[in-house]
Amino acid sequence: MEAELAALVSSGATTIVGLMATDLWAGTRERIGRLFARGGDPAAVGAELEASRSDLIAARESGDEVMVAEVETEWRSRLRRVLQADPAAVADLRALLEEVDSELGATGGSMVHNSISGGVQHGPVIQAHTVNGGLTFHSGAASAPDFGPARG
Repeated sequence: MEAELAALVSSGATTIVGLMATDLWAGTRERIGRLFARGGDPAAVGAELEASRSDLIAARESGDEVMVAEVETEWRSRLRRVLQADPAAVADLRALLEEVDSELGATGGSMVHNSISGGVQHGPVIQAHTVNGGLTFHSGAASAPDFGPARG
């Protein structure tokens, strides 16, 4: 798969799964279902999207990042197959992404999903679009791990 298509698949899946947890879902669900159905049964795809949405919301509420990632991986794989099988779907997905981006921009909204991985964080972790003013965190000093008595 060429790099441009891979980027579109990744962006598309992230946006679609992100939409599942927003107010924009109701307005985009049918169109997303038609994109995935492509000659199949849009109602069946719609039911699968709703099941994934339920799984996603439950996973986010319980902090189950593995399930969140599984939902996105499932729809990324399906989207890749749709785009490879039907080149017209590429234009449809791009149009959908542009419209969603435009709607989010018009409402001042955005979709953000953050995951922290790679070890232990010994303090606050912040990701922000804009931070106005100062931030102050009052936390205990992080101590080095205790590896027992020094040998020498």
